[in-house]
Amino acid sequence: MILYLHGFRSSPLSMKGRLLGERMAQLGRASDYVAPQLPASPKLAMEQALSLAAGVPASELSIIGSSLGGYYATWMAERLGCRAALLNPAVTPLTSLEKHVGVTTMFHSGEPFEFKREYIAELGELAVPAITRPERYYLMAATGDEVLDWRAMVAHYPGARHHVIDGSDHGIAEFAHYVDEVLAFCGIAGG
Repeated sequence: MILYLHGFRSSPLSMKGRLLGERMAQLGRASDYVAPQLPASPKLAMEQALSLAAGVPASELSIIGSSLGGYYATWMAERLGCRAALLNPAVTPLTSLEKHVGVTTMFHSGEPFEFKREYIAELGELAVPAITRPERYYLMAATGDEVLDWRAMVAHYPGARHHVIDGSDHGIAEFAHYVDEVLAFCGIAGG
């Protein structure tokens, strides 16, 4: 099973989420792809993600996380022992998300939602100071990421497989070129 975790203010309708879902469908594996809409609360987001992964053996589970979803995917991989593919992951979201406390909107729907101050503490509960078993991790980091520092990403995942893209952006605009590479790491044949 592939569990896709989107980033802050994003959704399963993000370009990366859609491309992954479409490719899994092309490979006849649509039922093995799950991309939930995560709630703003990190605690509730992880409860939802853990319930979706419940009963799936670690060897059959891969989590793909983008931005804040990469932070979540790292916590889940450490907790469950599964693989995680991280796409421009947030490494220290406690500081970067502090400025977003309050009401904001979703990127794809424009719907308002509240990011509460207590969510910063919830993020702190999910911190992974150092990964274990780096072979479980695949990092895709873009040097042109305008939101997060790719060097912090590389430093946070020592020993993991790294694909550093020269240029690009936070959303990895050319992600269509990398879908099969990410899925191959996740154990999807033909991917």
